[in-house]
Amino acid sequence: MDIRKVKKLIELIEESDIAEIEIHEGEESVRINRYSSTQPVAVTQAPAPIATTTISAAPQAPSANKVEELSGHVITSPMVGTYYDAPSPGSSAFVKLGQTVQKGDTLCIIEAMKILNQIEADKSGVVASILAENGHPVEFDQPLFIIE
Repeated sequence: MDIRKVKKLIELIEESDIAEIEIHEGEESVRINRYSSTQPVAVTQAPAPIATTTISAAPQAPSANKVEELSGHVITSPMVGTYYDAPSPGSSAFVKLGQTVQKGDTLCIIEAMKILNQIEADKSGVVASILAENGHPVEFDQPLFIIE
């Protein structure tokens, strides 16, 4: 990575409210942090606007606790979007609690940018828990189902 680009990034960080930035170019990467290592800085797992990160950080904690309490195979959301448990309003849900599913069965739909993405089971088993609510937003890597 060109040192002039790095210097320009440092100048942009100093002039803005951004606390940290990480840039990848091919196999090279650079991380610039406004604060020294002695000051605590909140780290998010998924890139998101600051306002979204602040709002979505609290709801994820209870979901993480539920996953720790239950054992089994966790199926997580591969994207940010809106969770739907049925193919259309008024239709029955793809899966119900206690239902046996096969690998490849559709479990739900996540709508992202007006595109409906079917989420399939990557393991056969019994649906032990459904961790998302119909019509509510989900985050990247948020637990959706537990299959035993």
